[in-house]
This record gives sequence, structure tokens and C-alpha cells, in this order.
Amino acid sequence: MNYSAPWWLPGGNLQTIWAALHSRRFLGPPPQFRRERWTTPDSDFVDVDWLVSNAPTLPALGGLLLSEGAGPAGGGPALWPSPPIPASASIPMQEAVSAGATQFSAEPRPARPRELHAVKSVEAPLLVVFHGLEGSSASHYAEAFADVARSHGWACAVPHFRGCSGELNLAPRAYHSGDFAEIDWILRRFAQRHAGPVVAVGISLGGNALMRWAGEWGADARQVVAGIASVCSPLDLAASGWAIGRGFNRQVYARMFLKTMVPKALKKLEQHPGLFDREKLLAARDLYAFDNVFTAPLHGFSNTEDYWARASAKPHLYKIGVPALVLNALNDPFIPVSSLPQAADVSGHITLWQPAEGGHVGFPSTPFPGHVRVMPEAVAAFLAAQL
Repeated sequence: MNYSAPWWLPGGNLQTIWAALHSRRFLGPPPQFRRERWTTPDSDFVDVDWLVSNAPTLPALGGLLLSEGAGPAGGGPALWPSPPIPASASIPMQEAVSAGATQFSAEPRPARPRELHAVKSVEAPLLVVFHGLEGSSASHYAEAFADVARSHGWACAVPHFRGCSGELNLAPRAYHSGDFAEIDWILRRFAQRHAGPVVAVGISLGGNALMRWAGEWGADARQVVAGIASVCSPLDLAASGWAIGRGFNRQVYARMFLKTMVPKALKKLEQHPGLFDREKLLAARDLYAFDNVFTAPLHGFSNTEDYWARASAKPHLYKIGVPALVLNALNDPFIPVSSLPQAADVSGHITLWQPAEGGHVGFPSTPFPGHVRVMPEAVAAFLAAQL
């Protein structure tokens, strides 16, 4: 896969920050979502946002009854679909950068006007998008993937990890990078309720959790999904955790995450008094300290080191038995290059894409102010080849 960032966005940090804040996410009106609330096995809830079809005469996606939900108004026209690419064997890091399995287009494909009703049915594939740390269906990558799904005539759903839908969950827990049990019941529910094939993509934290699930289930994962992908996922949580706790990353990214994570944790403490040490939480200045006080003990880990070690997907990649794409930019500020998986670390079902540029879930394209659609197009092409 070949990708080159715009000349006016040099470096991983600019490609990360600009893409999230300023680049365009979709062609035409924004994707519209409707929300459905699912009760979890432990009597909590997760909120699932479903992409709404533009065609008023079409049935609800996957045959589901959709409740009133959140999301921006409006829809969008069908777009030129990305051409499918053949599935390939694992690609060593240097080959993935130079040879590439597919090519990002220089610019998003132009819209085909008035093709609003193309290829929509309950048998259409369903794309499930697992968001990243503190993400949601409003994240730039979620809207971009929804737009690409719309162009392919696919159904699309964004399940929110607990506490990420705008409403605090009920149980004395939140979400974490290695929660493969949560991924499992969510994906199986999608597979049971959707008539067509299911494919899934996980972004950053969501991708680690998705790959951790796939490693746990091996070849049996094929009974649930036709293909999966992770995008810019910290598959070695310790390496990424330390990287984000230093220098510029600590001052910008860690502070950004903690700005929402700490208040939500304090609300969780109001729900469940005595759940953790409030003063230690308030003293947390990086993800290591936060995970030590909150994430690890609330989810069955003894401390941050135990959490990062047991939740990391990288040691389990060799067990994956479903077609899988693992995409990481070499200039991702969150993920040291030395921690990225190589061909010897993964099963023959995994394709490694490791372009030189892209940042952390960035991959902006020209023209100014940029567009983030090109990465979801390439990932969707890989997933389409597995159907």
C-alpha cells in the first residue's frame, strides 16, 4: 500500500491532529445515525448507532427496529466504490511500505449524483466500526467509514464502548483495550440479527480489542465475521503506553484523553462510592497512572503492567484464523516502530500494511483542507475482497 501525505502536512503529529480537527470526513451531507440500546449480559447497556439509509422506502438495516437516536442530520449520495483488492499473505514491514497491497487514491472519488438507492438490502454486508479511546460515532474516522459504507451500499453500525455514547453506563466498570469478551457478544449479536455477512474494523484501542478477540477464537471467528481490520492500533500496549507518556505526547495527547476520562471516572465514583481512590485519580498525569488507579482494578487486572501485558493483542496475532488487515503508519506518534508486528509474529491470515506516513488515524489527502476518506476506502476494499 502506498500513501503519501500532502506536502503541507509533514510529520506524524500534524497528520494526526489536522486530520482529526480540520480534514473533511465525507462527501456530500454527513452520515446520519439512529441509536439502539442493547442490554449487556451483566445488566448494563451499550448504545449502538446505525447508519440511516437515504432511501426512504428501504427496510431498517439488518431488519432491526431503530429507536430515536443521535447523530447529525442529513445523508449523502452514493459514491464510486473502491475496487476490491485480493487478499494477500502477510507482508513484511519493508515490503508493505515499498510494494504495497493497494494504493490510496490521491483524492477522494467524486460523488455520483442521485444514486441514493444503490445496492441496499437486508442481505448487504454490515460494517461494524469499533471506535478508539474516548471515541464515538461522531469521531472523524467513524463518519468517514460510515460514508464509505454508504457508498458501497453496506449497512454500518458503531457500537459504543461503555460510557462513550454520551451517557454514563451503570455497572462498576468502563471499557478497556483487551475486552475481547465484550467484542465477542457484540459481534455475535450483530451476526445473529443481520441477514448478510459481517465485517469489522477497529480503530486504535478498538482495533486492539478486535484483534485480541480474533486471537482468542482462532478459526472459529469465521463463524461470526468474514473479515476484520485494525487501524493504527497499539497492539503492544506497554510500548504505546510509555510512548504516549513522554514529551510532546504527554503534554498534548495524554492531557487530551485525561480531560474526558477523569471526569467520567469521577462520575463513576459517584455511582459506586469507594470504587477507587479519588485522590490518586486526581493526581494522574498520564495513562499509566490512570490505568493503575481506574482501568486495571475495575477490570480484573492487578496493576497497569498486568493490564497492558494481558490485554495486548500482539502476542495473539499468530492464532488469528480469519482474514485480517493490520494497518499501522510508521510515523504514528503513539506507536513505536520497534513494537509493530512483522511477518514472523502473525498468522498467514493476516495482511500487514505499514506505510511510511499517515500519523495516528490520520491519512489526510489533498486538496486543502484535506480529506480522511482515502484510508477507509482502502480498508473497505480489503474487507470487500473477503466477502
